[in-house]
Amino acid sequence: MSDHAFAFLSAHTFMKVPAGPQPRPFGLAGIAWDGAVTNRPGARFGPRAIRQASHMLCDGIHPLFDVSPDALLCDHGDLALPNTSLERMRAALEPQAAALLARQHMVWLGGDHSITLSLLRAQRRQHGRPLGVLHFDAHCDTWEDHFGEPSGHGTWVYEAIQEGLVDPQAFAQIGIRSAGHRAARDYVCDQGGLIWTARDLRGRESAAQLAEVIDTLKARWAARGQPPLYLSFDIDALDPAFAPGTGTPEPGGLTTAQALTLLEELAGENWVGMDCVEVAPPYDHADLSSNAAATLVWTYLCGQAAKKAPE
Repeated sequence: MSDHAFAFLSAHTFMKVPAGPQPRPFGLAGIAWDGAVTNRPGARFGPRAIRQASHMLCDGIHPLFDVSPDALLCDHGDLALPNTSLERMRAALEPQAAALLARQHMVWLGGDHSITLSLLRAQRRQHGRPLGVLHFDAHCDTWEDHFGEPSGHGTWVYEAIQEGLVDPQAFAQIGIRSAGHRAARDYVCDQGGLIWTARDLRGRESAAQLAEVIDTLKARWAARGQPPLYLSFDIDALDPAFAPGTGTPEPGGLTTAQALTLLEELAGENWVGMDCVEVAPPYDHADLSSNAAATLVWTYLCGQAAKKAPE
């Protein structure tokens, strides 16, 4: 049988890269969990949809970085996790994440945003110091409880700061716009971090227009001693016109171009990992959300691969 490289169903890994484990610098794994959502479930199907969308990137030479990450990346598939208890899921996720982080620079496909707390716990142990975080989201995720429950997909930022997993002064949020009381909405700023709301960024898409954001982030991270940086991208940071397939859509969000510009311009910073969460295919249209997610992940990986390219 011929090997048809563009056959969409011929592979089930991201960009059709080899299944892990492989001796490659970058790894990817899915976390198919949505047991902590508060509105529409379905993010457990996100990893599968993002991988499927990534098959359009199978000849993926990035037009800015002029590299492809496929020779540097393997896909570990979806992690085996309980699907009915947040506490049990985290107890199973954290040792698996730690084992992968000990070997590779990892990218994670969610899943709902509750997974990020466990990933930051594993990263904090791996690097031995608090992390800087760039958090794209429509929601601040700084609630002290989750509608009466102690933890969920809207509490992870508060918990990460309280646990000392992150450096609050190296924490920045982009795209925030949902309703919320002031104490939660401004929590990151109150702790010493930065917030650019979606309203702050309206009409600013190019590198020149976003230079204030880019330069401020770089200067802030440099002033904090260049901490290891983690990128957490909730797909609902994008306006529903660009990513309708998510559990809690919020009108008035970022464009895909804005998000890609920021990822491209910040690629040279000290990144140690990324997650892309809250893609819910049951509510998607024309695969807009999964295509956006795959391109965001691919852009991040290309930026990191460019650092390893020969001069």
